[in-house]
Amino acid sequence: MRQKITAVFPEEIDVTRRLLWQSTIVDGDIQPTEMCLNCGTTLAGQYCGNCGQRAHSRLISIWELFRDAFGDLLELDSRLWRTLIPLAVRPGKLTRDYLEGRRARFMPPFRTYLVLSIVFFLVAFFDPQEEFSLLFGSTEQEESDNFSDSFMEGRESYDDPESASLFDAEDDDSSPPDLANGEDDEGVDNGQCDDITNEDLPPWLTERLTPERMKVACENVVANDGKAFASKLLDNVPAALIALLPLMAFVLKMLYPLSKRYYVEHVLFVVHFHAFIFLILSLHILFSQLTELVLGSDLVWPITSTAVSLYIPIYFYKAIRRVYGQNWFVALIKYVVLLAAYGVGLIGILLISAAFAAFSI
Repeated sequence: MRQKITAVFPEEIDVTRRLLWQSTIVDGDIQPTEMCLNCGTTLAGQYCGNCGQRAHSRLISIWELFRDAFGDLLELDSRLWRTLIPLAVRPGKLTRDYLEGRRARFMPPFRTYLVLSIVFFLVAFFDPQEEFSLLFGSTEQEESDNFSDSFMEGRESYDDPESASLFDAEDDDSSPPDLANGEDDEGVDNGQCDDITNEDLPPWLTERLTPERMKVACENVVANDGKAFASKLLDNVPAALIALLPLMAFVLKMLYPLSKRYYVEHVLFVVHFHAFIFLILSLHILFSQLTELVLGSDLVWPITSTAVSLYIPIYFYKAIRRVYGQNWFVALIKYVVLLAAYGVGLIGILLISAAFAAFSI
């Protein structure tokens, strides 16, 4: 057989032969097993043919635990980096590759979305300066100096005749808070919620949202300067953004009725785009906080904010062109319609989230 091949291709073919011998030598700390310890499949070699786990039973090392935890971060050829880099700089590539069947090299779309959303909310509500101030608080000497400075400033103000007269007037006019005027001990002006009615609501809502319930919700919103309401609203934002995914996929389905694409394909496009937004905003916040921490100035924030504000819509337009493949003019029209739908949908979702937050405090 080799002679026939070399006769036809004398220069292009280089034939060599190598004998492979089955080795019976194993490492001292590795014990060969007959059944896979992971799935129970009968083994025919060092690796399971069903699940791919290596056929050995031994105690794992600290290095293996570290490698399992951070292996994807340290390996540039891992699925993590093969997903994040195209997601950040190549609009629509992940969606198109996934629809064309090239999926094993990337992270699953919904896992990518969930991981990046968690990272974004952690980064968005993390203040490094506050954390460092709590970790490395001011010393007792610094606190004593600050107190001394404040005391001296107050004494100088009191030595001024005009300031002294103001202090005396405030002392004479001081009185307990007037609770009868609608202000309680927390500074909540309950009177501003007295005029709330449900007359402008649809009939199907007036039966459920009575004026009494709306007044209670209003008082809960303005209580404590709205901090409890803001906290509850922020808790609802992740669920609201997830609810926005199928709505925008439905808009895409309406914009491309002749594309012969299934609804789930539009969902995939929206999931990848939202994951990109989480990624780029997380990088933007991290970079701005890092430069502010190092340089002591927030001059970088407006520059990066402007760059991100320009990059996101450009990325969105190019992603539409790559995935749906229409000419630039038609894609631009649908892009504008889709942006308007995004704005309306986002405002509607946030209003619903605010209503839920107000009535669930």
